[in-house]
Amino acid sequence: MASLVLSGDTSGSITVSAPAVSGSNTQTLVATTGTLAPIVSGTSQASTSGTSIDFTNIPSWVKRITVMFNGVSTNGTSATIIQLGDSGGIETTGYLGSMSYQAAQALYTTGIGVNNTGSAAALRHGSTIITLVDSSTNTWSAMGVVGTTGVGSGETYSSGSVKSLSATLDRVRITTVNGTDTFDAGTINILYE
Repeated sequence: MASLVLSGDTSGSITVSAPAVSGSNTQTLVATTGTLAPIVSGTSQASTSGTSIDFTNIPSWVKRITVMFNGVSTNGTSATIIQLGDSGGIETTGYLGSMSYQAAQALYTTGIGVNNTGSAAALRHGSTIITLVDSSTNTWSAMGVVGTTGVGSGETYSSGSVKSLSATLDRVRITTVNGTDTFDAGTINILYE
């Protein structure tokens, strides 16, 4: 048998296919109940205009989100942050966390600190991972490392933050602390699982 088709209760199906090679392949499922879901890539967005980049319609089953930065720049020097949201919109207060950079530290209450650079010419590269800590309180924690190239190249930035939402997370926004710096280079994408 080359493949196995499992029909859904109401409609649709799942096809499990084995590779067309000789020999046996074994996949063992762990003895637990849960949801099996793939790692899903969002649609990469050019960060070349606007004061924020939003990723919306994140499914309710998501437990981890990775925000990825590739050559991202703004026209100002305000720190880059990530804000979380739910059906009520993006939440802009109540974040607890800090970010370390260039032997200094900054506290952030309006978002998850990503990168703090003194130059508009700096390009940001790296990732921030946001993980669900407690589904009963919609509490998420974050950590990440984002470095810069160009002006101030080689500097690394790391952050640790926590945020409780008023409802189930369904959106993520990338912006700046002042909310007015404009993105002018690079791309941003997310993975969720």
